[in-house]
Amino acid sequence: MGVMARRRPASAKAGPKGFGRRRGRVAVGDQRGQMTVELAAAFPVLIVVAVIAVNSCTFFYECAVFDRVASEAVRVHAAAPAYGQSSGTACASIEQALLSELDAPNVAIGVSHGVVGADFDKYTATLEYYPTLFGMGLRPEVFGVALPHLTHEVSLTVDTYKAGVVI
Repeated sequence: MGVMARRRPASAKAGPKGFGRRRGRVAVGDQRGQMTVELAAAFPVLIVVAVIAVNSCTFFYECAVFDRVASEAVRVHAAAPAYGQSSGTACASIEQALLSELDAPNVAIGVSHGVVGADFDKYTATLEYYPTLFGMGLRPEVFGVALPHLTHEVSLTVDTYKAGVVI
């Protein structure tokens, strides 16, 4: 019996100086490191997009909680005030209720009072949201340009002469 010679596959034909050659993509000398350069250029953009997405989702969440708590606080503290309770006391109570629910360091809350007509009181609660870098505080300005803060406002009108009536 004879020994059969083993044939080389077609993909491993002899190249220059007898080395095997593979089919497929071969990195050319001027394309080495291209992926690294592309990643270095695209990574900061991806981080900025991620920061914007996280901040916008967090702001929408804070707005949803703020709307729910503000209407509840106005209904409890302002719609049926105690005897001798002023609108300033109601504003302070509403603000305290809002602060107890929204205790994030990048959120500022304010409550103001106004009179609408002869019988109605209007309470306006304002939420100011300052963007963060994944929970870490950002500087208020970058390269001399002030970073804007986001503001959300909710107004509720109550009739203080009819207890519990929110308009």
